[in-house]
Amino acid sequence: MERRQGKRTEKTRRYYDYSLLFIIIFLSCFGLIMIYSSSAYVAEMKFSDGSIHFLKRQALISAASFVVMLVISKMNYHFFAKFAVLGYGAAVLCMILVNFTPLGIERNGQKRWLGVSESLSFQPTELVKVAVILALACLIVLYVKRKKMDEWGTIFLMVFVTAVPGLLVLMNNLSSGIIILGIGFTMVFVASRKKLRFAVVVGLGVVAVIAALQLGDKLVEMGVLESYQLDRIHVWRSPESYPLEGGYQVLQGLYAIGSGGIFGKGLGNSIQKLSFVPEAQNDMIFSIICEELGLFGAACLILLFLFMIWRFMVIANNAPDLLGSMIVVGVMAHIAIQVILNIAVITNTIPNTGITLPFISYGGTSVLFLMVEMGMVLSVSNQIKIEK
Repeated sequence: MERRQGKRTEKTRRYYDYSLLFIIIFLSCFGLIMIYSSSAYVAEMKFSDGSIHFLKRQALISAASFVVMLVISKMNYHFFAKFAVLGYGAAVLCMILVNFTPLGIERNGQKRWLGVSESLSFQPTELVKVAVILALACLIVLYVKRKKMDEWGTIFLMVFVTAVPGLLVLMNNLSSGIIILGIGFTMVFVASRKKLRFAVVVGLGVVAVIAALQLGDKLVEMGVLESYQLDRIHVWRSPESYPLEGGYQVLQGLYAIGSGGIFGKGLGNSIQKLSFVPEAQNDMIFSIICEELGLFGAACLILLFLFMIWRFMVIANNAPDLLGSMIVVGVMAHIAIQVILNIAVITNTIPNTGITLPFISYGGTSVLFLMVEMGMVLSVSNQIKIEK
């Protein structure tokens, strides 16, 4: 495409964020390595296909999801906005089916999967995250055009759109519910010009958390907190008092982090993954990274996530329009909040909420929808035009 201005000719070409693509590939490959390292022993003991059981399943899903991401990245992101309402309705319906019908499948005491069998199931919470991002991005664009973004009616509408699926998720998945509410809060905060009201909300949230810590028993009696959630608070405050119950996983994770030292024991040499840390390839994989690669390896991983977030910010700032910018902001909020929550749980900074580490932890549904989100971000980057 060319544009003539007198004797001067300017050429424009489309941008594509290969830096972000490289980080996605690197994190995915690193995740596969760590999944094999953390799960090989348990897989050898439990499954007929031996030590590669978890690696094989994750690699197949990751490869297919990567192809989906590339296809989406070459599409115009405005196309996805057409399905925002449909996707949002499907996500809410899926959560209703999980919570209130026999189609909801329970694993490890939590009813989070939707399907007809163990092998044919997925976690609709991941669909909810994508649906909320798209729905809020479209609403923000609509109300900014109408110059009504900062009106209280608009804010309440945004809260409602976020809270409906968020509360349905909170019923069985506290961590994912927090992420969904965090995504909504971040997107509305970025789009709004009046920031003070959000500071007040954060302050009230901090007060509510402190009150929950101090008045836990009464909140359980009132039905505000579930008893197992209160137990997690007790374990968080004193894990050594529950070494064989709720505190076991936390303590084993801390042992793994502490024993890794600065440079770790070496890849594949973790002791805690030998059935000491439960589900080491899932929520607790960061502790195995710390044990095998040490503080240095963990810091490098955190820096990679920070670099990814920086690329999100660059794309959002240069997006062709507000819709693209808001989609990227939503994905950025999702990744940032989930990484922070996972590391905070592993280090016992916050109570255990059971959250995976993006791109690294084992989980087919998580990888698929993460790649869908990455595809949308790359799609936004591909619509940025550069003049030469």
